[in-house]
Amino acid sequence: MSAEVATNVSFENVVVVYGGTSAEREVSLKSGAAVLEALQRKGVNASGYDPRDNGLVGLEQLAPSVVFVALHGRGGEDGTLQGALELLDVAYTGSGVLASALGMDKQRTKQVWSAVGLPTPESIMLDEAADWSAVVAQLGLPLIVKPVHEGSTLGISIVKSQAALEAAYREAAQFDARVMAERFIVGDEYTVALLGDQVLPAIRVEVPGGFYDYEAKYIANTTQYHLPCGLSSEHETELAVLCQQAFAAIGGAGWGRVDVMRDNDGCFWLLEVNTVPGMTDHSLVPQSAAHAGISFDDLVLKILQTAGGQ
Repeated sequence: MSAEVATNVSFENVVVVYGGTSAEREVSLKSGAAVLEALQRKGVNASGYDPRDNGLVGLEQLAPSVVFVALHGRGGEDGTLQGALELLDVAYTGSGVLASALGMDKQRTKQVWSAVGLPTPESIMLDEAADWSAVVAQLGLPLIVKPVHEGSTLGISIVKSQAALEAAYREAAQFDARVMAERFIVGDEYTVALLGDQVLPAIRVEVPGGFYDYEAKYIANTTQYHLPCGLSSEHETELAVLCQQAFAAIGGAGWGRVDVMRDNDGCFWLLEVNTVPGMTDHSLVPQSAAHAGISFDDLVLKILQTAGGQ
């Protein structure tokens, strides 16, 4: 089933799950609060639940008819919550178990994309025994070092010299046991939101410092979000199709966001997919939806209506 409205799902008791224990907890709290308020404004019988204290048991006691997943990072975006809800026979928003687990694993997502012929920058795994000079020889400089299973650009570094590579690895390793290095793409950064079968307008992200890190995403007011993105209609269509293919390749459903770079030759490169994107006042999906004429409250309701479409 594609991500159209799932008519067999009851919305009598909607529970927004947010917070959790991942490194993205603070962002998730903001996303969940915004989603909950929007649902209540729409007249939906909705309540919020933070699983940090009572876990799955506390959620089950609420007897939700459907769960709106606003839990970013591990424990909510990686397929574990989705699997638990499947066992409880509770409908939920967003991607299913497989797509959630794949989307959370940047390296395996890239392997799937490469296997089906979609463009993504070359990458290799790092560990304590890595030959740093060989890494630089293979990927060139600058390069990107990032935790494989972390979101919100936590633990990510741009490495401009071989001497800085090991320190960047250790920084990323504080967030995840698995760390990867990726070829750096010089060019413009785009993000594309998907809502059911609809591709929302692409956003071009411009950061004064050149690096769209955690602060640029959630704190700074200097990050510029270009809507329209500045691409020709032909190239924006090309980007939209690529992002649909990328989302479909991992089995994504309901809604999500794909991040892409466009190099100076005009070629698009897939970076990663987000199966539970942020819904804060700095977040990209709401901005894209607004440009398409969809208010925040309507966006939240549309996402809810895709529940059960995994």
